[in-house]
Amino acid sequence: MRESDVPRVVEVSLAADGMFADAGLVLPPDDPRELLTHVLGAVGPDGQRRSPGRFGAVLVAEEAGGDTDGTGSTGGTDGADGAGAAGLAALVELDGAAHLEQIAVHPDHGRRGIGRALLDASCARVREAGFTAITLTTFRDLEWNAPWYTRHGFRELPREAWGPGLAEQWRAEGRAGIAVAPRIAMRRALDAP
Repeated sequence: MRESDVPRVVEVSLAADGMFADAGLVLPPDDPRELLTHVLGAVGPDGQRRSPGRFGAVLVAEEAGGDTDGTGSTGGTDGADGAGAAGLAALVELDGAAHLEQIAVHPDHGRRGIGRALLDASCARVREAGFTAITLTTFRDLEWNAPWYTRHGFRELPREAWGPGLAEQWRAEGRAGIAVAPRIAMRRALDAP
């Protein structure tokens, strides 16, 4: 993610959140800039982000060729101002594994393989960083949440297998008010880098 992507990434995240309301889940108001700061660190006076001292990455999927023909590319160079951003994936480290904080695709670009491309790129990125597993938390019953991740190799992670970081992530999500429907933690083993 480039800093110039931030306005469009925020727009994508907020638009994707609207899908939950359409499914009957009322989530608390969200400021995606807080997620970016959590994952990548705060922006300093010089305009540069300060690393949070652990692995963190935000991948941006852009419209291929600046069009809307249904193809998407991750990390492309189209739209230097972020205008072509169609989706994002945010990754951090928890308990020695990579953790997928969020995948969001703008609804205008949904069902075109962008989410899958972001997931594949995320798995590749964390493998390159030396991780052998990736975790996430998600809604258990929404088709584009746990069932979708299950189709892509994730399995439910029982509570007794959680590390302290994932347990704190779970508690933080509860405090934030997003546990408005049953949620689960999931894990996917990754091939060695």
